[in-house]
Amino acid sequence: MSGVLERTLGILELLARHGDGVELATIADQLGIPRSAVHRLLVDLVRCGYVRQTRNHGDYMLTTKLVSMGLSYLSNSGIVDIAQPLLNQLAEISGELVRLSVVDGERLTWVARAQGARQGLRYDPDMGSDARLSCSSSGWAWLSTLTDDEALALLAKQGLGQPQDFGPNAPTTLQAVMAQVHTTRTQGFSVTVDTYSLGLSALSAPVRFAGMPAMGVLTLAGPTVRFTEERMRALAPELTSVAAQLAAASGASPFFAQTNVAPAESAASRKPIYAP
Repeated sequence: MSGVLERTLGILELLARHGDGVELATIADQLGIPRSAVHRLLVDLVRCGYVRQTRNHGDYMLTTKLVSMGLSYLSNSGIVDIAQPLLNQLAEISGELVRLSVVDGERLTWVARAQGARQGLRYDPDMGSDARLSCSSSGWAWLSTLTDDEALALLAKQGLGQPQDFGPNAPTTLQAVMAQVHTTRTQGFSVTVDTYSLGLSALSAPVRFAGMPAMGVLTLAGPTVRFTEERMRALAPELTSVAAQLAAASGASPFFAQTNVAPAESAASRKPIYAP
């Protein structure tokens, strides 16, 4: 890893994965940066308020400054203002967790949620992380709105990961992933059971204009023992309806306005999305 900016971002991303802090030596070893260089960068990050030490000469951890910046950005982007009432409505109907992820370049990141489960088992993951495209229902939903070549390029770049890190039903080859992507294209939503993790079921629909790549993905997720495939398919019409409402309201968000191309431009600029 070379370059001051790249090294600095690498440190921030590493610290973001370790809420309890990381030692300087561990940072240097994991990122392949000399310890003296890591120390200089950490001193600058501490001075600017992005990092602090848990104790004198001890572990380093992020402050809330980056979180504050992210929340401020989401507030000014209009995404949450548009989505939250619809997420709350869907959570009330389904009784499960509802999440919205947005497409930002080559990433699909969860940015808003509403918890419908009031008691018993609850699926309530951290926000702000990126979806694993190969085995998450949200990943399949996004890929289904792209051409096969575009979907394969994204999958190849992110990789399939290690089988032991995901659920027992996670696809282990690109061909298996693309088979699920094709099914999602046909039915307009994706269904996963024990793919992202054992005991988790999820249902996702792309937020998009007809014939356009997704600008985001709407997901329902819950414990497999309760959120069965039969129940997911029964909720699919409600999910796709809310996803369509989000797409229709997307023009009010500066973020979506910047990432969307007018539907009229799509036919002339893109290959057909649906393979024969």
